[in-house]
Amino acid sequence: MLDFYSIAIKRGMKSKLKYGQQQYDFDEGIMFFMSPRQVFGIEADSNPIGWMLLIHPDFLWNTPLGRNIKHYGYFDYSVNEALFLSEKEESIIDNIIDNIQEEYNTNIDTFSQNIIISQLETLLNYAERFYQRQFITRKITNHHVLDQLEKVLTEYFNGNNLAIRGLPTVQYIADRLNLSPNYLSNLLKVLTGQSTQQHIHNKLIDKAKELLTTTNLSVKEIAYQLGFEYPQSFNKLFKKKTNISPLEFRQSFN
Repeated sequence: MLDFYSIAIKRGMKSKLKYGQQQYDFDEGIMFFMSPRQVFGIEADSNPIGWMLLIHPDFLWNTPLGRNIKHYGYFDYSVNEALFLSEKEESIIDNIIDNIQEEYNTNIDTFSQNIIISQLETLLNYAERFYQRQFITRKITNHHVLDQLEKVLTEYFNGNNLAIRGLPTVQYIADRLNLSPNYLSNLLKVLTGQSTQQHIHNKLIDKAKELLTTTNLSVKEIAYQLGFEYPQSFNKLFKKKTNISPLEFRQSFN
């Protein structure tokens, strides 16, 4: 566990990496990010090639990046959701690291911290761009995630889970898909324009429409069956998503 933000690229390393409670093959050349206080461990069978940059949160204190770094969601991605770089992309990142290293090794003056932070922010913005590219270009993997998402939601909504446990959480869906919540939501936003929470709500509305049109249950009974403690909360969500109330939707089929 480190007290630093960690940014790293490694190449040619045959190893296993334990991140949180899960273990991952770590053989491909990848870039990954960790926030402070995340648990990890590495068992290496060979010497790695690459670099690791460690940034203490205090170094960013009272700077715009210090306030905004939490907006870079990939610091909370798991290692199996790391960034796969093309040669050109890796060269861009390496050049920025060279600039940071050169500045770090020169005589420190009043500009040093701002220049390093500026370079760091550029690196993070490039990483953000490259992750967006990865969401799009890894089509086979990502379409598999969409298929699995639909399967998990259908399985959950067709059982008795809603009445017993309520709506599935984003964490529950992410765990079932072996992804981190942030990565899953960011991936879905790129591929579908909607977050994980929106996909859950869409599935809920589909189930509600099914019950409203194929059963004689009252709106209140349907709300309870869908896991709502208060029927008015169900009415509010349904109207927000469809622009009409559940009762108006049912009456439109009569």
